[in-house]
Amino acid sequence: MSIAGELLFEQPKEDTLRLILSGPWKLGKDLPSADEVMQKVKGAPAVRHIGIDAQGLAEWDTGLLIFLADLQKFCAEKKIRLKGKGLPEGVKNLLELAAAVPEKKDARKAEGRISFLVLLGNQAVDFFRSVSDLLEFVGESTVAFLKLLRGKAQYRRADLGLIIEACGAQALPIVTLISFLVGMILAFVGALQLKMFGAEIYVANLVGVAMVRLMAAIMTGIVMAGRTGGAFAAQLGTMQVNQEIDALKTLGLSPMEFLVLPRMLALALMMPLLALYANVMGVMGGAVVAVSMSDISLIQYYNQTVGALNLWHLGIGLFSSAVFGVIVALCGCMRGMQCGRSASAVGDAATSAVVTSIVGIIVATAIITTITNILGV
Repeated sequence: MSIAGELLFEQPKEDTLRLILSGPWKLGKDLPSADEVMQKVKGAPAVRHIGIDAQGLAEWDTGLLIFLADLQKFCAEKKIRLKGKGLPEGVKNLLELAAAVPEKKDARKAEGRISFLVLLGNQAVDFFRSVSDLLEFVGESTVAFLKLLRGKAQYRRADLGLIIEACGAQALPIVTLISFLVGMILAFVGALQLKMFGAEIYVANLVGVAMVRLMAAIMTGIVMAGRTGGAFAAQLGTMQVNQEIDALKTLGLSPMEFLVLPRMLALALMMPLLALYANVMGVMGGAVVAVSMSDISLIQYYNQTVGALNLWHLGIGLFSSAVFGVIVALCGCMRGMQCGRSASAVGDAATSAVVTSIVGIIVATAIITTITNILGV
């Protein structure tokens, strides 16, 4: 039978307890536990100092560390001073390492509920912090744009051309599909209702005004938020992870001018053109449904659409699309620049960029609609 470590007690003074450790303290043996020391201290409540004499200690492993860690925790709770004499240097280092990062009080709770007020407060703090970050980013973007107007912005025109191509020509297929289907849906819903009054001809008015005034801009903005805004966030986030943005700062180049400015310019320029193209596709989609479902010729549909539209409708739609383009670019680039240093943070940045862009588009739509209603246009 293997010999286990021994624990002896001495009490030279009323307030002092000495622990004498001897023999091998290794796992797999019947080692003394810290509970024995606790029971001894409870029987002598005047004890305020515990000393450890480990001069007779032989081999040791985690078994000794478990004993000392439990004893250390007990002494901290009872405010008893613990002092070790003759402990191996490795034991001291491991105990110091364990005490360097104390365990959180709630770390072992299997389930924990956060109160509603705490959750509400955290959400409020996060919201105002996000607003502050947005205003700061908008300010930096404005400074970069003013430098562009003065011809002092540092960016590559070749990069601007590539981004314009990615935001414009490469987005035409998805914009075509979405706009055409939205026009068909509007015409189908309008035809079902207007048919009851014998006014199917006004399907052209419904589709034309809705698409040109706002729907084309909104749908294009949402499509670009998911397609391009998320891509901007992922690109800049990956650069953040790979420390490419830090390298640009080291070279004396402003990331706002070199990376953000071309993306904002490209999307702000391409969004009105895409919205104009979406207008045409939406009206064509409505024409397909109206002509096939109702006794309306293509010429009648065209004349009715032209008569229902005016330059105010077109101007509001193009202005809205330009605003949406700036919002998508801002949100995508901001989330990318704020990305953390891990792979998962890139995905979080892309998701956050899409959500923030869509919320911004809806809020901007409400504001623009309210202002145009007040102005009577």
